[in-house]
Amino acid sequence: MSERNVVVRMRDVHKSFSGVSILAGLSFELERGKCLGIMGGSGTGKSVALRHVIGLMKPDSGVVEVAGDDLAALDRKGLAAMRRRMGYVFQEGALINWLTVAENLALPLKENTKLSPSEIDQKVQEKLALVRIPDAGAKYPTEISGGMKKRVGIARALITDPALILYDEPNAGLDPEISRSINRLMRDVSEELGVSSLVVEHRVDCLRTVADEVLFLYKGQALVHEPTESFFRPKNTRLREFLGVDAADAQSPDQASS
Repeated sequence: MSERNVVVRMRDVHKSFSGVSILAGLSFELERGKCLGIMGGSGTGKSVALRHVIGLMKPDSGVVEVAGDDLAALDRKGLAAMRRRMGYVFQEGALINWLTVAENLALPLKENTKLSPSEIDQKVQEKLALVRIPDAGAKYPTEISGGMKKRVGIARALITDPALILYDEPNAGLDPEISRSINRLMRDVSEELGVSSLVVEHRVDCLRTVADEVLFLYKGQALVHEPTESFFRPKNTRLREFLGVDAADAQSPDQASS
């Protein structure tokens, strides 16, 4: 993989809290235009890894690079500029209840760009159309469903046309039917816009739909990192246990029939 095609790189990243090791040498790369899913048990550091990528945390040791820049070497202004090239989809939506959907989407553009009001309105409408809720702009967050809130969250993450989107448990709080629609939307957005994505999620259906590769985080390290299809036919014993897959189920169809 050439240097210019790597959007995110973590190299031997360690992070501890109160003497408890959370990341213990995590290393991975995300290629431009691809979606990497991160899966693992509770407390294994999935969300901590995302917070390192967006620069909300600094590693105790190791390197976190985004678009070739070492985040630890960036000053406050440089880090702010880097974050404007990212989108973040929160578990709970994190929408401002006293602003309309359109106003929630417009806020990052008003704070970080010099676009005119008409240009901002146009971008808001474009993103609402992209996430398939073109008529939701005048509604308040309290007036829309959980699935629509998730779509608004995705639209807000996309409003600044980022090169990288980070999803933290995008299926959290959603029923299976709505989850499937959100997963398809995430995949469509990735393919239509060509953005790179990191998705922290424990639901298999989500990662099967959206991810090109999946990483299994175990004891603070990348125990397994494989293309999605082979990841869910695991050879690794710990991953089989986590997924609830026995050795026979983990075989490919060709192996099973031989």
